[in-house]
Amino acid sequence: MKKLRVLIVDDERLARDEMKRALANFPDFEIVGEAANADEARRLIGLNRPDLLLLDVQMPRESGFDLLETIAHVPEVIFITAYDQYAVKAFEANALDYLVKPVREERFAKTIAKVRYKLNIGAADKQLFVKDGDKCQFIKLSELYLIESMDNYARLYFNNQKTYLKRSLNQLEEKLDAAMFFRINRAQIINTNFIKQISPLPGGKLSISLKTGELLEVSERQSVKFKTLNGL
Repeated sequence: MKKLRVLIVDDERLARDEMKRALANFPDFEIVGEAANADEARRLIGLNRPDLLLLDVQMPRESGFDLLETIAHVPEVIFITAYDQYAVKAFEANALDYLVKPVREERFAKTIAKVRYKLNIGAADKQLFVKDGDKCQFIKLSELYLIESMDNYARLYFNNQKTYLKRSLNQLEEKLDAAMFFRINRAQIINTNFIKQISPLPGGKLSISLKTGELLEVSERQSVKFKTLNGL
């Protein structure tokens, strides 16, 4: 059985040790690193590509939420909190689970069962974490069909909703899977799985209709690139 890779992120060493002891009872989980702050976590996430984060909510300088906002592809997340249950409750519908310190053995076992089910059946999907005002959510990349530039922000369209991410289009483009996403002009990136129809325009440019109803124009330069990539 493939081992599931876990990164523990908590500013308290005793809390990290507690998580390591708890995971020792589950041999199909492999701890690939531990971090005491967001900077360490970012480096280790890029280096080790974990399947799961055991993530503390409250940390000095940057919270667990702040960390997730800066990651292009967010693994599955189990939030851990000592007292800030109200903040974590906001994630109950989106995060895989959350644990309250000190973590009870039977509660941890239930969490592990959830993780096993989701990751072993291959249902895990790459996702972005977005904090828009008081609203926090995970957005599956497979459901994200259009991204538009809004100065230093990106406006994300998904499931008949839209929200804002404090990241530039250039920053997102560098991290997104080029097999799924394509930048059609200076201001827009599309999920190519949502393309309904492609039509020629004067000057060699293309017009793309999405399954969600948007009609978008591809710049001349990107039209040439799109045709080359797709053999058109």
